[in-house]
Amino acid sequence: MPTQQNRSIESTSLRTHLCANLRASDVGSTVTVCGWVARRREHGEHLAFLDVRDYSGIVQCVVDNAVDVRSEWVVQITGKVQPRPDGTVNKNLSTGEIELSDCTITVLNAAEPPPFPIDARADDVDENVRLKYRYLDIRRERMQRNLRIRSKVNSAIRGAMEAQQFVEVETPFLMPSTPEGAREFLVPSRKEPGSFYALPQSPQLWKQLLMVAGIDRYYQIARCLRDEDLRADRQYEFMQLDAEMSFVTKDDVLAAISKAVVAAAEAVLGETPPTIEQITWRDAMNRFGVDKPDMRFGMELVELTAVFSSTEFKAFSSAACIKGIRVDATLYPEQAAYGRNKLDALTDRAKQIGAKGLVWMKVGEGLALDSPVAKFLSDAERASLVSSMGAQNGDLLLLVADEWATTCEVLGTLRNDLARPPVHEGPYKYVWVIDFPLFVGVNATTGKPQPGHHPFCQPHPDDIERLESDPMSVRALAYDLVLNGWELGSGSIRIHDPEMQRRVFRQLGISDEDADKRFGFFLQPFKYGAPPHGGFAFGTDRLVAILAGEENIREVIAFPKTQSGSDPMTNAPTPVNPAQLNELGIRLLPPPAKS
Repeated sequence: MPTQQNRSIESTSLRTHLCANLRASDVGSTVTVCGWVARRREHGEHLAFLDVRDYSGIVQCVVDNAVDVRSEWVVQITGKVQPRPDGTVNKNLSTGEIELSDCTITVLNAAEPPPFPIDARADDVDENVRLKYRYLDIRRERMQRNLRIRSKVNSAIRGAMEAQQFVEVETPFLMPSTPEGAREFLVPSRKEPGSFYALPQSPQLWKQLLMVAGIDRYYQIARCLRDEDLRADRQYEFMQLDAEMSFVTKDDVLAAISKAVVAAAEAVLGETPPTIEQITWRDAMNRFGVDKPDMRFGMELVELTAVFSSTEFKAFSSAACIKGIRVDATLYPEQAAYGRNKLDALTDRAKQIGAKGLVWMKVGEGLALDSPVAKFLSDAERASLVSSMGAQNGDLLLLVADEWATTCEVLGTLRNDLARPPVHEGPYKYVWVIDFPLFVGVNATTGKPQPGHHPFCQPHPDDIERLESDPMSVRALAYDLVLNGWELGSGSIRIHDPEMQRRVFRQLGISDEDADKRFGFFLQPFKYGAPPHGGFAFGTDRLVAILAGEENIREVIAFPKTQSGSDPMTNAPTPVNPAQLNELGIRLLPPPAKS
């Protein structure tokens, strides 16, 4: 075994090499590896082949057939590196040219047979089973790779932020409840029965206070929690790069965050992403129908309202906005050739999203339009439609006529349904979406606007005069980073003037008195000289998933929850002892009666 002085980084007191790092250049050396028995193959009466695995990969070891070792036993093997016999080289393994011979084995720990294969076959195992035995699932090459990619991303992010003189600061986990747009996880206070802490949806308040405190540039790879419905890109617990900067404009923030994202991508892919382009929120909606556009493919929305400005077709004449998408027969021959059943299904889908209906038209020979509504259009309207959409023979045209927001949303969803590739497929298309609305929609209870991002976004200076008279038209100095149609994160220039913050609160239905009660600890420091500041946060889980080639962030999280929010390994969430509830002053309601 190597001495303390001459050890390589990979060696320890029990091993000289990692399994997958042995090569033909090591032939003749006596080495020691440690790991798990991945596979055993008998070879005649006297020999057996063991594939021994550690996190780096596999090496083949030739052992005496009489040795009793089985799948997933933990072993230490010492042997001599030799070339594999002619015709037995395995080009699929990094160690495929060599094997260990004359092996001696020490069993470090025996093991029961695992509940599923510890290899790629486990991809077909029910996810609940994989999560129940996650500590075994993580032994697999796929999960080892994903978690090490995650580590690379975190390391690259830290390096990029520290190179820009950001300071890492940890913020509290127990905080007051705040309205940030999602349900919070609440923690009862034992010392103050009836009072609760909230777990942080984000470190938003704290990082702004750090700017008041003069930290100037803060960052943290922060754990955040939101009690939201789970899906492929969402977990109760998630990690984000959280950052804040003082004395900056939007462009300063975007430049700093772009450097961190580029560094992470370079660390994993070995190549530099192209310059991240920018698009306004309104342009994103007009062109792609969504505020997180996937720009890897075309099929952009085309404005057609002017084409039908004088139409006699009732469904179009009464609409505020008409748009369409062209399904290019050359790029998407299967979708462009949809028959009536699938077109009816598309129509039903459009109605489910909120449209009154969907108009479809097939482009035939001579650019003639085949559609149930074609007869209601004039020759000039049909010609202008074909020209405006750049239609060619064989294309399928899909049109929606409705309010602007509905038209965009419906066609944006259909566009993604018809042509969007898996999120992890290249090329990687990053885009900054800027100038979001300050408010979106109206709260059904209060009748007041709801914040587009959160209540602390600075209104756009060109729109401030309309804050009280026409709040829904006011833009925010807010921005999102989108990759392949997944929102990685969002940020904004913050309000640093206490009076401006109160004006925004009032629009949200938060009175000055209520603001002091709920945010006094936050507003009070702003009276003592808050610098102009802004920040951003993006989900590292989502970025890692895309860079690792995964469709679901659960595959890049060591111990995730299922889609129902449970943990099959620990059985969480679980009931607690009544004595604990009594100590906290909590009484449980009876479960609702089953209907």
